[in-house]
Amino acid sequence: MRVVLFTGKGGVGKTTLAAATAASLARSGRKVLVVSTDPAHSLGDALEVELGGEPVEVEAGLYAAHVDARALLDGAWSRLQGHLGTLLAGAGVDELVADELTVLPGVDDLLALGEVRRLVESGLWEVVVVDCGPTAETLRLLGLPEAFTAYLERLFPAHRRAVRGLLTGLAGAGRDAQPAWDRAVDALDALAEQLRGLRELLADPDTSIRLVLTPERVVVAETRRTLTALALHGLRVDGLVANRVLPEAPASLRGPAGRWLRERHAEQKAVLAELDALPLPLRIAEHTATEPTGLPALRELAGVLYEADDPAAATQDAAPPLLQVRRTAGSGTSPDSAFELVVALPGAARGQLDITRIDDDLAITTGGTRRVLALPSVLRRCTATGAHLDGDDLRVAFVPDPAVWLR
Repeated sequence: MRVVLFTGKGGVGKTTLAAATAASLARSGRKVLVVSTDPAHSLGDALEVELGGEPVEVEAGLYAAHVDARALLDGAWSRLQGHLGTLLAGAGVDELVADELTVLPGVDDLLALGEVRRLVESGLWEVVVVDCGPTAETLRLLGLPEAFTAYLERLFPAHRRAVRGLLTGLAGAGRDAQPAWDRAVDALDALAEQLRGLRELLADPDTSIRLVLTPERVVVAETRRTLTALALHGLRVDGLVANRVLPEAPASLRGPAGRWLRERHAEQKAVLAELDALPLPLRIAEHTATEPTGLPALRELAGVLYEADDPAAATQDAAPPLLQVRRTAGSGTSPDSAFELVVALPGAARGQLDITRIDDDLAITTGGTRRVLALPSVLRRCTATGAHLDGDDLRVAFVPDPAVWLR
């Protein structure tokens, strides 16, 4: 199943373009779902229909829904939160502290993404178009599955075995306590499984992201940072969409209006040239006189944007692996061996980068995004000797650590 996620700064028109893409796909004969995780609730306005949490048919082949993260938070998460509190309280954590530990920032975003996964896995649609929230929230949203997995493992390492052992040693915990603990463990197992499923969905070759932007001077640098942050999470961007591009002013237009339009057009043209130099396809959506709402206007917009191309087609080849290791010297277990870890980070050459070794992990921070990557086994027995950027690749050099190399 094809999944396309639209994101961009607030107000750039990503909801409109996501709706236009879905409307065009449905008109081509495919069964399409467009779903929004944006708290702004503007997808229904673009389609001119009332939307709720469950998909409704807008026209033949086109379905739409808006994920209500608050309702999900009050439902499924409240039950899981109670189970987590049970585990913490049983482990001797004060009840008030346990309550604070189970209030996890970003859990509403995680639930919204989990609902998208549920809709995707229902198999009812050929294409799912996702209208994500603004870029900053989307980066946090897309990085949550991995972050929550790490949180879960740190809080409850090997939780099933630990809980079983804990139950055995608890003074006064009889058979009556067993069902509550079983429910807590089952809830954690379900959460871990959901997180694995979310990571698989986002890493699937049929899932890609399209960045929507307006051609302004500050956009190019921000776009580079966003591309780097997404690559750091192992996510694939298959194209850029420049929205609200002004037409060139006719020679007959004079006065302040003509001067403003020419200056603005020239500025946008320069920005588009820089965007076109990025290693991604760039599509142009011209500024319309009125906001395109309703299916006829949305399909007209999609026709201009995609022309004869398939809106669901991936416009970029599969992303290269985030991590690659190659030997640069020696062979086998030779102490004179040397290795290089290559991390693919599109756009990193223009931004700040921070790298830290933490035990068997490598923490990389760029563009306000931080990810902790587990080092391949051979590099865990090595020492990092240097790092440099080679275009969009981060290259980190390693040599064997004599203290642990042959252990």
